[in-house]
Amino acid sequence: MAVLMGIHPVAEALRARSPLDRILIARGAGGARIQEIVELARVASTPVRFEPRDALDRLAGGGTHQGVVALGAAKKYSEIEDIAPRAKLLVVLDGVEDPHNLGAIIRTAHAAGADAVVIPERRAAGLTETVAKSAAGAIEHIPVVRVTNINRTLEELKSQGYWIYGIDERGTESYTSVAWTTPTAIVLGAEGRGLHELVRKHCDVLVRIPMSGQIASLNVSVAAGIILFSWRERQ
Repeated sequence: MAVLMGIHPVAEALRARSPLDRILIARGAGGARIQEIVELARVASTPVRFEPRDALDRLAGGGTHQGVVALGAAKKYSEIEDIAPRAKLLVVLDGVEDPHNLGAIIRTAHAAGADAVVIPERRAAGLTETVAKSAAGAIEHIPVVRVTNINRTLEELKSQGYWIYGIDERGTESYTSVAWTTPTAIVLGAEGRGLHELVRKHCDVLVRIPMSGQIASLNVSVAAGIILFSWRERQ
């Protein structure tokens, strides 16, 4: 992941709309130039995090960062407003944190014919170089949208006629029998935790993958492959 250090380089990257995953500002840092970066980041929809200064020191590897470090993204994010009106299938990820899983899901989503992958801004993997490598080129062929609030996004999709299908081990519908309605949004939860309770409540249908043996759930990228190609086969 590319690391930009210092107030001026980060500000210029924001003005140029370079793809940035997030900006870290040292706690306690302030002044007009720091505020300018915060405002530029807001306009560019780039997340800003306030972190201990030693965290920035580690990222900078001894370089002079002036209390500001930016982490580059492998690709510019798309906007949900540009994608949703014409899409048939959106893959929504409720906090997938492992970049290898995110990359694998992006690759599978593209192969299955999804129109975009939607990820949250906070507590989730972004479009890092590791994600790009795991996606094996697919990142160049499918839009990735980053949103501030997954629940609000699901509400907006519902208002546009989307049916929301959450993948959950407690689901009442088996993936083999569920009737997919388009436009479709398929929501997959984070590693270990699954769907957040509020996200689960926003789903129209909860879909399960029946399991044998003693393992209750699959890796999220494996589950994505099963579900997305089940959707594809019925279109």
